[in-house]
Amino acid sequence: MSETIHASTVAIGGHAVLLEGPSGAGKSDLALRLIDRGALLVSDDYTVLTMSNELLLASAPATIAGRMEIRGVGIIAVTHVEPVPVALLIRLAGPVERLPEPESRWFDGVSVPAIALDPREASAPIKVELALKHLLEGAP
Repeated sequence: MSETIHASTVAIGGHAVLLEGPSGAGKSDLALRLIDRGALLVSDDYTVLTMSNELLLASAPATIAGRMEIRGVGIIAVTHVEPVPVALLIRLAGPVERLPEPESRWFDGVSVPAIALDPREASAPIKVELALKHLLEGAP
């Protein structure tokens, strides 16, 4: 079974980070800034989620694989990877709580940790990387 969600996705250290938000929320912009810091594009704007061997995997729809829309520039070819195991969901929002309660979203029976971030903050890419590192280290 697969599900397509409205999210851009990047891979950081082999772990997919879903960037979810409505059109114009800053998904592609935040993905671009993460790519500039070493992440790899999985998919821009829409992401296909599938289950395989009890892993939730992220990939691009075939029609947009390896392409990224950059406002003011156009649609460009970008190196991409897929499929990548999903580790974290970033909900693009603003303003966000200072000390939020842990949250998660369910996709095909898999709970994915989720946090809300304001993608327009200069520190947003660093916050994504730190949140993923914190999660992978199993810190409370």
